[in-house]
Amino acid sequence: MFDLTTRDIKYLSGVGPQRAAILNKELNIYSLHDLLYYFPYKYVDRSRIYSIRELDGTMPYIQLKGEILGFETAGEGRQRRLIAHFSDGTGIVDLIWFQGIKYIIGKYKVHQEYIVFGRPSAFNGRINIAHPDIDPANELKLSSMGLQPYYNTTEKMKRSSLNSHAIEKMMNTVVQQLHEPLPETLPPAILNAHHLLPLTEALTNIHFPANADLLRKAQYRLKFEELFYVQLNILRYAKDRQRKYRGYVFERVGEIFNTFYAQNLPFELTNAQKRVLKEIRRDMGTGRQMNRLLQGDVGSGKTLVALMSMLIALDNGYQACMMAPTEILAGQHYETIRSLLYGMNVRVELLTGSIKGKRREAILNGLLTGEVQILIGTHAVIEDTVNFSALGFVVIDEQHRFGVAQRARLWTKSVQPPHVLVMTATPIPRTLAMTLYGDLDVSVIDELPPGRKPIATIHQFDNRRESLYCSVRRQIEEGRQVYIVYPLIKESEKIDLKNLEEGYLHICEEFPDCKVCKVHGKMKPAEKEAQMQLFVSGEAQIMVATTVIEVGVNVPNASVMIIENAERFGLSQLHQLRGRVGRGADQSYCILVTGYKLAEDTRKRLEIMVRTNDGFEIAEADLKLRGPGDLEGTQQSGVAFDLKIADIAKDGQLLQYVREIAQAVVDADPNGVLPENEILWRQLKALRKTHVNWAAIS
Repeated sequence: MFDLTTRDIKYLSGVGPQRAAILNKELNIYSLHDLLYYFPYKYVDRSRIYSIRELDGTMPYIQLKGEILGFETAGEGRQRRLIAHFSDGTGIVDLIWFQGIKYIIGKYKVHQEYIVFGRPSAFNGRINIAHPDIDPANELKLSSMGLQPYYNTTEKMKRSSLNSHAIEKMMNTVVQQLHEPLPETLPPAILNAHHLLPLTEALTNIHFPANADLLRKAQYRLKFEELFYVQLNILRYAKDRQRKYRGYVFERVGEIFNTFYAQNLPFELTNAQKRVLKEIRRDMGTGRQMNRLLQGDVGSGKTLVALMSMLIALDNGYQACMMAPTEILAGQHYETIRSLLYGMNVRVELLTGSIKGKRREAILNGLLTGEVQILIGTHAVIEDTVNFSALGFVVIDEQHRFGVAQRARLWTKSVQPPHVLVMTATPIPRTLAMTLYGDLDVSVIDELPPGRKPIATIHQFDNRRESLYCSVRRQIEEGRQVYIVYPLIKESEKIDLKNLEEGYLHICEEFPDCKVCKVHGKMKPAEKEAQMQLFVSGEAQIMVATTVIEVGVNVPNASVMIIENAERFGLSQLHQLRGRVGRGADQSYCILVTGYKLAEDTRKRLEIMVRTNDGFEIAEADLKLRGPGDLEGTQQSGVAFDLKIADIAKDGQLLQYVREIAQAVVDADPNGVLPENEILWRQLKALRKTHVNWAAIS
């Protein structure tokens, strides 16, 4: 039996070096194995023959059996087309070609029986089929053809006649060569226990299913395997790390924590915050290194939980560090934590790229002596010059903005890896979290602090500005502040920046009695900080900005968020922006401003935003609408979504199911030595060598 992985695609009948080069470049197909794992995106039932009298112009792809009565050409120049009148005895349809007219007339004969396949449409009261597939009736065995596969192809491929039909022919050639079963990639115990098709049968039926039931079974087997190995890899890695890395044991909850709890706690903790603190305390007392993901909606009190966890590290004689992605957010955390620790003898310092000279030197020395107990900073904290006396606890905020390598550098700042708490205010759907952060324990704060009112979200068309500005004036008269956000998307920064500048001038004219500040990513840090401070201090009533305010601006007095061109933002981004208001006790509003012409998925996005404030429901909807590869953060996280057949948005139940199976395997065979699992570890090793990105998460 030949090895699919080593058999070059160019040696397959009908391919050759030229076509192989296109397949290499366009689809990453180099071997017969690559080709077999290039799955169809849809199937069309070729088992049924329709009669012409059944047709109307709204049907999907259909098949007819009959003969060409005659040809005629119509139109001139580019409008020239060839029409064949085709009949099966129950009526006549027109087959139309706009290209290859000479070739068609030479290939197809009048009064010969053909099978015609295509999508019918109605024009001027007649049914026609443009550019149909035509095969001699005696050559096509429709009864054995079943469902016909359709493959995605690129424009470059089509120009070289590598369309879906050509891929189908190649695939058929490979499948015909599978005289012996392929080596199995799952052990017999898993195949039997979960009623999975053998690999060869699954691959044959994914490309050429005889019926819908066999197709479903083939899809299930291949999705199961794909998701199972993703989870097995994550869980095996997590188990290895647990054994390899011991964690500092924080046994004491001492004076610092208790003083804070008794004297400085700003409000009663929610039940969710208490639950998460217990989970973190349990982790830190076990002797294994904590690696926990803390999810919580905007304003749910994650920072307070992180601070209280850091205070436990301090009580045990260790330092703590918090890393944030931007200077604005790092500064925000620094101010918040300093105010929370007011009156306590805890030294907190801020380290960013703009802190230089003697101040920086004093911070670095304080870290080495242990006098600096909590360090808050940006990427600056992972620089080689930054060293700690005893780093025991690390908090990484908005973690999706840091690469795996950046996060890992924090580990080298300590004798053994510190406990790690990873935080995100971008709620991650459960299925995505299992794949992106499957090696982390997950905690969720799913309650808002008492006294917070849900934000009222309204979708408004841009021709109703007058009433919108009236509402804004009322809010300002009541002493509130307002954000107005414009999109700034990289592809068209110049246009967008102009929109922002024009918007700023327009707002200044509309609200002459108000101080208006503006903030965007192209400003120098000092200039941006000065503008931010105008708003934070309450001196400016309106801030015109881009999405730089998405994280890190906490102004409880701001009660209105207006998002211009809201159709240009994703759901998660809209939710993050909305979270900038509603941080005080007053009723807050988020106004989504768009034009009238909206695509269907955009309309759905806006409807979801208006309907719910639940970040997890929004994240699930975003996953379904956009797919995992487009969600904010997944590209930077160290995981490539190179799934060939499974869909995280649609196959969530299966993902949970295979994770439990993978967990049972890892628990029963932590060292990978049991003979019945030999196939699993061999296959996992092979997958790690391929282009699939199996990067560790943290």
